[in-house]
Amino acid sequence: MPNPIEMDYRQIPAMFLADAPGIDFLNSIATPVDEPVDWIGDGEGLLNWLEQAGMVPPDALAAIRSQATSAELDEVAAQARGLREWFRGYVKERKGRALDAADVRVLEPLNELLARDQQHGEIVANGPDAGSAFSYRTTRRWSSAESLLMPIAEAIAKTICDEDFTHVKACEGVNCTLLFADHTRGHARRWCSMAICGNRAKVAAHRARLKEKQAE
Repeated sequence: MPNPIEMDYRQIPAMFLADAPGIDFLNSIATPVDEPVDWIGDGEGLLNWLEQAGMVPPDALAAIRSQATSAELDEVAAQARGLREWFRGYVKERKGRALDAADVRVLEPLNELLARDQQHGEIVANGPDAGSAFSYRTTRRWSSAESLLMPIAEAIAKTICDEDFTHVKACEGVNCTLLFADHTRGHARRWCSMAICGNRAKVAAHRARLKEKQAE
């Protein structure tokens, strides 16, 4: 993949088109126009991407931003990029076919990361209109900058467990690097977005037809 340009992640919103949060994480580096952009190219970028993805509560992001040094956040961002490229290799090798349970050994790096997660369950009171008085929920402890990796690891794990990889696809757009889970009826989706690559394909096809007519 080409070297991503810097700073543009601050100007261009991240892209969430995959219909699967774990695959959206893969798309945190993409080519929205002409040059690749890495939204987690540094620590601040990682915080911004997690905020846009809704993976970390705003108060937890604010606390980590105030407590961690730039160097610590940059190191976690580097770990996130490493995790991203590990998962990209996993997806590219297996997209378009069903997963094999025998491949569980390949998932050991992810399981090792998940083992470091700090979560606990708690019972909370429901609102007056709820069908029951209480609900059970899981809460994560955001104890360090490294804890920013945990919701990403969880999203990847859920993608592996819940998605039918037979319908995980790469966008057919020229030079597009985006991946997505095709949840459409008939599984006929071809583009990351009809407004982006789908429209470009239509324009290119129209121009090709005009060129053919002119050549007749």
